[in-house]
Amino acid sequence: MQALSNPESRNYARIAGALYLTIAVSGGFAIAYVPEAINVADDPAATLANISAMRGLFLAGIGGDVVMMLSEVLITVMLFFMFRGVSPTLSGMAALARLSMVAVMSAMLFFSAAVFTLATDASFLSGFTAPERASLAELFTYLDAVGVWIWQLFFALHLVLLGILILKSGAYPRLFGYGMTIGAIGYALDSLYAFALPEVTLLGLARIGLLAIVTLSEVGFALWLLLRGPRVSDKTAAA
Repeated sequence: MQALSNPESRNYARIAGALYLTIAVSGGFAIAYVPEAINVADDPAATLANISAMRGLFLAGIGGDVVMMLSEVLITVMLFFMFRGVSPTLSGMAALARLSMVAVMSAMLFFSAAVFTLATDASFLSGFTAPERASLAELFTYLDAVGVWIWQLFFALHLVLLGILILKSGAYPRLFGYGMTIGAIGYALDSLYAFALPEVTLLGLARIGLLAIVTLSEVGFALWLLLRGPRVSDKTAAA
């Protein structure tokens, strides 16, 4: 595609922005909406019953995950080439961190598949009693949550590096760079809070504030890519 031939062009940036927004929509649906509609806290049997009753919604959530992950692979490559001229090393590090996040997300689909099978196939592990099957589903759901805590660490590293690249590039508003670099810590704090320190109220509040900052920065950057694109240098304009 001609639009992908020049990473400094506005058409290239628009495609990247569209991918970013695709990730936001599909990820919000799969990660936030579907679990909220199906999962019942501290009641795995009820969660299994909901999955069985709402198979379409659960599978749509998996579909959203797939769309998000495929878009993540594409945006990772595009961001690498967008910022390779700023710093090949930092751009490569950022790309590897984001791809590592996608690898963890992909592995998490195994747990989703296991829970879906427990909920919809009575012959699967038929030697187990209903409470035992529910306990297994609870374990897989917990491991899925652990996967979130892991990929957030890789994503935090990616956002710090991407924020630095934005600051060094001069092609985008520096506010986005500062917001990503500082706000990315919220993802790391969220993992720490959920896994090890849920009783530390101050930590919980800090992660909420930082996550709000990084989310606004990411959305702002995506919209800027889609609507404005990079500041065109004299060399690019001449070309």
